[in-house]
Amino acid sequence: MNQNQEKTAGTTDQPKRPFPVLPTSKVLASGRFTSPPTPEQLKTIFPKEVPATLRLYLGGKIEQWWARQDQKGPVFLMNVTSVKEARAILEELPLGQAKLMEFDYVELSPLTPLHMLLTEASAAAST
Repeated sequence: MNQNQEKTAGTTDQPKRPFPVLPTSKVLASGRFTSPPTPEQLKTIFPKEVPATLRLYLGGKIEQWWARQDQKGPVFLMNVTSVKEARAILEELPLGQAKLMEFDYVELSPLTPLHMLLTEASAAAST
């Protein structure tokens, strides 16, 4: 074993991240139907789903919302700080309760490389 292999063989350390880890400030939730809704489901569930989603928007939990171009579901930018919180909220919606909608979640934080601009600006200001 060479010297580099010896250094890494006994460690399970994660590689150092190039940017600081910042707290999650929003969650992007991309939804998709688990199966296409039937006409009957559209008639019974959607009249409840739309007002419930609007209440989340007016309550500040959903900041922005879009429809996917493939019409497979909505995309929400949510004002929550964890996937757990986003999942709990969206599973309570009528489509979630009916198990007709599932989501993929992405935690978002401020753009971390921006701190480099502040460091460079501070250095330039002090010269």
